[in-house]
Amino acid sequence: MITQKYINELTHAIIGAAIEVHKELGPGLLESIYEKCMAQLLLEKGLHLVTQQRVPLYFRGLYLDCELRFDLMVENLIIVEVKAVDGILPVHEAQLLTYMKLMERPKGILINFNCTNIFKEGQKTLVNELFSLLPRGY
Repeated sequence: MITQKYINELTHAIIGAAIEVHKELGPGLLESIYEKCMAQLLLEKGLHLVTQQRVPLYFRGLYLDCELRFDLMVENLIIVEVKAVDGILPVHEAQLLTYMKLMERPKGILINFNCTNIFKEGQKTLVNELFSLLPRGY
């Protein structure tokens, strides 16, 4: 059964993987490199993930073929957006929240590898209303 506790444990594993990648590579590389390294490490940990999948967009009942893509989805529950920017901005949070809404996922994690410490300044975890519904039988 999927619970908030299970999703929080996955979150811990994802952030731990980001810390490992950051310790090994450091800042200064392209997002795509960090994304590939994160994917490899999460697969090594036995987690199921998909990368660069299209985000479906329905507008007024019509499916619109857009180039919206998330970076990683872990265990079909948590969307991970990888950044290598000066800092996490509100637009990055809005992007992730929109992906979570469109994909109907309860949690998302922004990870910015262009920092000195992933745990303190390089990650932000977001939840939506679906997360609060989990204990009641999601």
